[in-house]
Amino acid sequence: MQFENTRDFAKKLDAQDKLAVYKDEFIFPVINGKKVIYFTGNSLGLQPKRSQKYINDIMNDWGGLAVEGHFKAEKPWWDYHERLSEPLSKVVGAKPEEVTVMNTLTVNLHLLMVSFYRPTKKRFKIICEEKAFPSDQYMLASQVRFHGFDPKEAIVEVKKRKGENFWRTEDVVKEIDAVGDELALVLIGGVNYYNGQVFDMETITKAGKKNGAFVGWDLAHAAGNVKLELNKWGVDFAAWCSYKYMNSGPGNASGAYINEKYLDKKDIPRFEGWWGTKKETRFLMEPEFHPMSNAEAWQVSNAPVLSIAPYLASLSLFDEVSMDELIAKRNVLTAYLEFVLHTIDAELGDTTIFEIITPKERGCQLSVFLHGQGKELFDYLMENGVITDWREPNVIRLAPTPFYNSFEEMYEFGQILKRGIQQIN
Repeated sequence: MQFENTRDFAKKLDAQDKLAVYKDEFIFPVINGKKVIYFTGNSLGLQPKRSQKYINDIMNDWGGLAVEGHFKAEKPWWDYHERLSEPLSKVVGAKPEEVTVMNTLTVNLHLLMVSFYRPTKKRFKIICEEKAFPSDQYMLASQVRFHGFDPKEAIVEVKKRKGENFWRTEDVVKEIDAVGDELALVLIGGVNYYNGQVFDMETITKAGKKNGAFVGWDLAHAAGNVKLELNKWGVDFAAWCSYKYMNSGPGNASGAYINEKYLDKKDIPRFEGWWGTKKETRFLMEPEFHPMSNAEAWQVSNAPVLSIAPYLASLSLFDEVSMDELIAKRNVLTAYLEFVLHTIDAELGDTTIFEIITPKERGCQLSVFLHGQGKELFDYLMENGVITDWREPNVIRLAPTPFYNSFEEMYEFGQILKRGIQQIN
């Protein structure tokens, strides 16, 4: 498509966009009397308007039924979480029985590591990406120490090549092959939080499995953003938060995936609780654990229904719009934003101001390295109605989200950005 950096052209794209109507499904903050241009769906998605009703329904049932709401509410609380498995499975490319919702992201990764990090004296190493998200780094190091190993020896970080801002798949595979029969686990962020790169999860999973390791993925920035085929790829386990592209609310419940070949097993290592035991016998309070035949066997406690209600609300949107439709708009929206950035850069002079460090393997996010610009520009954007994200030393992360961002917003952002640079300089 031949883009034009004009408002009329952006409006034309919006007029052709079948998903444009979903912008009205979300609540936008207001700055200086105007709705903001919201670019931080990669950190916290906007609130769907329908979320309030889902929460109110539970509050009303709690008030009117009290404890009987567990079984007599319109959506009974004791199996409320089961309603999320079917729509979530479509988002992550899994079978419904492989997916559940519980806890929060790092908690789930810790619980899944009980099952999928089983180090031996020989096979104990973990491969992750260089400078993984800090919570993953802390989680991996603490798991390694718990098992009596030294993180400096046990954790192998795949590095970027000198002078490059992204990882090469062949380098990841080469590292996996080099560690070989010492490798216990590959655990990488499917989409890197800093540069927005989408890893080749299928190829990396295949390489890890070939070397006899378990392979898991932290999908915090991937779920609801990129095409996932967890079952098809043979991924052993994965977890993701729900508050970014999934729009479920701050710090909300996490999704978890366990491959079907590990389901309905009593002998797999696992931390267990009563909500993971079979529903048929759960309230008999028997001393022996009888695992659910699906991913719910990993559930420890009853579901926090007030938390997962807005997740269910958001998933109703994903049930109306397929991932393929979202990705199709995402690709054009992100490409147009990139075009606007390059056009503004050219208009401002010969010196490059914007260096996009996100490779072509990307989802919604563009990470922009600002040459010669400091946090003043970020502050200007925020004060002028553009909510974006700053990462040291001078990177702005922009995440145009197909559910609620428009093409006209990409154009308008370019104009605000241009004025900001001219004013600061």
